[in-house]
Amino acid sequence: MSEELKKAALDYHANPIPGKLSVEITKPAQTARDLSLAYSPGVAEPVREIARDPELAYKYTGKGNLVAVISDGTAILGLGNLGPLASKPVMEGKSLLFKRFANINSVDIEVNAESPQAFIDTVARIADTWGGINLEDIKAPECFEIERTLIELCDIPVFHDDQHGTAIVTAAGMLNALEIQGKTIETAKIVCLGAGAAAVACMKLLVSCGAKIENIYMLDRKGVIHSGRDDLNQYKAMFANDTDKRTLDDAIDGADVFVGLSGPNLLSAEQLLKMASKPVVFACSNPDPEISPELANATRDDLIMATGRSDYPNQVNNVLGFPFIFRGALDVRARRINEEMKLAAAHAIKDLAKLPVTQEVKDAYNGIELEFGPQYIIPKPTDTRLLNAVASAVAKAAVDSGVARLPYPEHYPL
Repeated sequence: MSEELKKAALDYHANPIPGKLSVEITKPAQTARDLSLAYSPGVAEPVREIARDPELAYKYTGKGNLVAVISDGTAILGLGNLGPLASKPVMEGKSLLFKRFANINSVDIEVNAESPQAFIDTVARIADTWGGINLEDIKAPECFEIERTLIELCDIPVFHDDQHGTAIVTAAGMLNALEIQGKTIETAKIVCLGAGAAAVACMKLLVSCGAKIENIYMLDRKGVIHSGRDDLNQYKAMFANDTDKRTLDDAIDGADVFVGLSGPNLLSAEQLLKMASKPVVFACSNPDPEISPELANATRDDLIMATGRSDYPNQVNNVLGFPFIFRGALDVRARRINEEMKLAAAHAIKDLAKLPVTQEVKDAYNGIELEFGPQYIIPKPTDTRLLNAVASAVAKAAVDSGVARLPYPEHYPL
């Protein structure tokens, strides 16, 4: 990041008011009568109603349109374990995105927990406050157990966006890229460099989309995850392949797909040359990808490439997913966000990329022409159609899969 951008980022967060969020009043609060209804004695009536029927909290409070963004600060962006307080700007930013893109009220919560169980206990005890919980920036492998346990304990959607948001957008772009390259997810040989939360979730969702687990070669810092290793946790072990491949150099030979969720400059030009014809490369390490687009495109003229950066085509950006996924889940009062809802979101994002791009989106990107193809496999975050496409697909999937407490809304599509 340039010095100019660093200063601009600090000024943005500090001025004119510190932080990125505020609280607004939604009811009149001017007169003595207003105040008697807002608080004592009038507030006693909804209290009694909610005590009689907890579901009435959705009618008399803001619970149904309120999401908590919660972190312990153990895996902040690409910065690592800097603690819960240091994660607050990120969590405020996530809350801003919920409001900006899906009109969902959001509160950031930073938890100073001495253990995963302490974190779980804290979140579970305060979960009734919200309509949904977005977990963020929690390190692997603890994040898997934290999310799994909280899903079991809470009767509202709990969603670790670092895992599933990344997976959903990756799957959407991957299916489109493979189609353009004349390949299929069912037959693609996939190399995944990285074995953390996002990598495991991405590969699991690609399997749900049709990928064969025996065609996936996942690598951690020690190399290929294979069946002969005895140092694998249960999440890595799901992808232990019966293979004699041991290094990235081995695995990349003849691969159709490379997914990087690891670190900068770990895929060389020589390794890219070893991939099959018409490869798909998702180099998603931020801010520096596993291979730079400049080098990749200079090395191969037949590839489709995506990164996590906004200054290159095909940005794998979680904001394409999580605001609208929660919008759909909240609108049908879903108890959880299940696999059917994740797949519905991925396919909705995938299909939107094939529609003609609106002038509004073109204007937001300096009028450049955008159409479905190698340079445009994923919609842009400014495409307002995402709200309708993704939220309605997620809501329908929630209803169809039996996790919704409300019917598909009459006002859908939005």
